[in-house]
Amino acid sequence: MRTLIVLTIMLLLFGVPWWTLVMSGNAWPVPVLVAGTVVFAAAFVALPTTMLLGHGRRSDPASVAGDVLLGVGWVLFVWSVLGQLFGLVLLVGGVEDPARSRIVTTAVLVVSVGLLGWGHFEAMRVPQIRRLDVTLARLGPALDGLRVAVITDTHYGPINRARWSAAVVDRVNELDADVVCHVGDIADGTTDIRDAQAAPLAMVRAKAARVYVTGNHEYFSEAQGWLDYMERIGWDALHNRHIVVERGGDRLVVAGVDDATAAGSGVRGHGADLTAALDGADPSSPVLLLAHQPKQVVRAAAAGVDLQLSGHTHGGQMWPFNFLVRLEQPVVQGLSRHGERTQLYTSRGTGFWGPPFRVFAPSEITLLTLRRAR
Repeated sequence: MRTLIVLTIMLLLFGVPWWTLVMSGNAWPVPVLVAGTVVFAAAFVALPTTMLLGHGRRSDPASVAGDVLLGVGWVLFVWSVLGQLFGLVLLVGGVEDPARSRIVTTAVLVVSVGLLGWGHFEAMRVPQIRRLDVTLARLGPALDGLRVAVITDTHYGPINRARWSAAVVDRVNELDADVVCHVGDIADGTTDIRDAQAAPLAMVRAKAARVYVTGNHEYFSEAQGWLDYMERIGWDALHNRHIVVERGGDRLVVAGVDDATAAGSGVRGHGADLTAALDGADPSSPVLLLAHQPKQVVRAAAAGVDLQLSGHTHGGQMWPFNFLVRLEQPVVQGLSRHGERTQLYTSRGTGFWGPPFRVFAPSEITLLTLRRAR
């Protein structure tokens, strides 16, 4: 059944663009038709092959090839579907084939190439700062104006982004934040493989605390290794525990829990445990919780957490994937309220996963300024 589902998805992913660009009513010369068909057939075979060799056997070059192919296929599929709708409009307008199909083909190719170029730039650039004030009813007056910088989903992976990582750290340091958070999915691969890209995180500056929690991708490789790594370079790894940030006699509990997938990962001693994370915390102090997935807010709201920080969604990364993300997560991006007290901020992510493209879902470094209710 799983093989059938994957096969069906691949047939749609490459079949719809093949029909739109090569077949349909284009009436291309035979050499063009044959060449186009060969290209799509080769892509159909190459995608699972490169994915298996890359992500399955940890070959970075194969991973990059597979990820790029997946991204290109997705964009061509989406805009081929929209192109077919555009073709219906042309049909109603009286435009006949092959002119109609060739207009659609040209439009799909122009838009897809443009979006892939722009999307790659968006994925590879250093993110812009997204600034937001968040009011917490229980925040003490001395903590009013506390600045919390958030990075997440850096996904250090098969494309070496060591220089990008250093530039991200420089931009975070410019914010002069009190607390800096990394909310998981730090890398795809183990600490020894991705150390060159992760090493700049040691240079992050924060006035009060640097805190980190695991995401789901840590559990594909070496979750405990990444927790140890972050502790080793001077961060507080919040493995179901909390620390306290104090200023002027007022306190903020900064807690963290493992990713929602941790319990089923088979990694011994891991699993989101909010009760353990808040054990011993002053119940009158506001709580800032790091939890990688937005859906973890259900337990946070039940526990009376004031603000949860999450990532995971990438804002959809490549439109219209955001609509599919929404089927699993309560929020795709931004600030939302859950219950009477709890707020959730979901970052679009600082890096990207897989296809090196971001389409209508820009990356971000977030600066949240905590405000006391007036």
